[in-house]
Amino acid sequence: MANTAANDVVVADKFKISDLWKKEDWLSIWIAFILIAAAAIGCLTGGYDFSGAKFSQWGFCASEFSDPAKAKGFLGIFNGALWAKLGITFAAFAALFTLGNKCEGKKACKFLLAFVGMFALVSVVRILSAEATFHHYLEYAFWALLLGLVISNTVKTPEWLKPALRTEFYIKTGLVILGAQVLFSNIQKFGLYGLGIAWGVTPIVIIFMWWYGTKFLKIRNNPLVITIAAATSVCGTSAAIAAAAAAKAKKTDLAFAVGTSLIFTVLMMVGMPFFIKAIHIDPMIGGAWIGGTVDSTGAVVLAGQALGDVGGQVAALVKMIQNILIGFVALGIAIFFTTKVDKAPAAAGQKVGVGEIWQRFPKFILGFIAASMIFSFVMQPTFGVEATNGVIKHLKEFQNWAFALAFTSIGLETNFKELCGQVQGGKPFQLYIVGQVFNLVLTFAVVWLLLSGVIFPVPVIAS
Repeated sequence: MANTAANDVVVADKFKISDLWKKEDWLSIWIAFILIAAAAIGCLTGGYDFSGAKFSQWGFCASEFSDPAKAKGFLGIFNGALWAKLGITFAAFAALFTLGNKCEGKKACKFLLAFVGMFALVSVVRILSAEATFHHYLEYAFWALLLGLVISNTVKTPEWLKPALRTEFYIKTGLVILGAQVLFSNIQKFGLYGLGIAWGVTPIVIIFMWWYGTKFLKIRNNPLVITIAAATSVCGTSAAIAAAAAAKAKKTDLAFAVGTSLIFTVLMMVGMPFFIKAIHIDPMIGGAWIGGTVDSTGAVVLAGQALGDVGGQVAALVKMIQNILIGFVALGIAIFFTTKVDKAPAAAGQKVGVGEIWQRFPKFILGFIAASMIFSFVMQPTFGVEATNGVIKHLKEFQNWAFALAFTSIGLETNFKELCGQVQGGKPFQLYIVGQVFNLVLTFAVVWLLLSGVIFPVPVIAS
């Protein structure tokens, strides 16, 4: 369903059983679960290795690597194993998404031809993001947006490539795969401390940023406000994707939110460890502060490790616990926008019924939650932590490829004029900065209360 203006009447399509194999939301769930099942069976039985391609880090000089002995040049990353993985990744995505397009009634041949070009572009993106220096500071999402924007604003996106620009389809599929990596067992590792830091602060930051953006700054683009709020308070790119889909945000809204988040993630990843060490904050408190405020999971791990083993472990645990909120935040946003923000004008006292909420609810969120529940409460108890983590490792790159396809698509469909139009006099930037400052202050206050030892006993984390 397309995003609508505040005064437009929102009409939801009635559910039909054929929606299960004709609608994008449901198809994204089936595609994700086919990939999950294939990876799980292969990993657990040891019969075959079904995992996405990953480019090894490469660089122009050995000093760029943490271990110079493992330094590789550009040509050194290409070998038979990589080409085999690229073949598996392409074949799986091409077959499943082509079938998905066919089920939707679109021309499969045109999509498949265009997807060959898209996969080649995304391969360039993944290679760029694997360069040693870039890898430490900028995620693949940045390079995907940049490459797409350069093409669309210079030589223009070719018509033959456009059938493969299925941003929402790729995003929804990637998010369902991401659900398998969000394990509730992580809560047990840091107990109530992690819950208090990750779950106690996040809803408050979202509510504050919504109020500040819509009431104080009076930003009229509600989906943009909630997407920025989710990116700031939860975990950057993944949360922004989920919130944008739940709020029916425009692609330019998502591009702006993710771009801003990535810029400040780099600044915080580098600056926070220096600040924490300079004023002699305890590594456990500093790690928890980083885990609760730095947007990207990868950046959290790097920044946390700069504080030592304890700081690194605590930072990662807090962020993993916070990641569990992605599905629930998206669910809450979907219900809020359906019943309040996008609610059609109605007679006084009239309410939106459960049926209407279900019809307009983004179904892929159910896939995200289902994947998380299956891996948390079925896979892990049945096959053990090590085997479950092995399956998750196999799935990780499929998620990354799906998101990279999505962000490349956004770039190819966006021009700078549209992107700059989201700034609205600098208000969205102001929203992010004020929201992040509020997040930093509130998170530090909660972290100090829980981990300083003044009120509660300090948890023991093995170094």
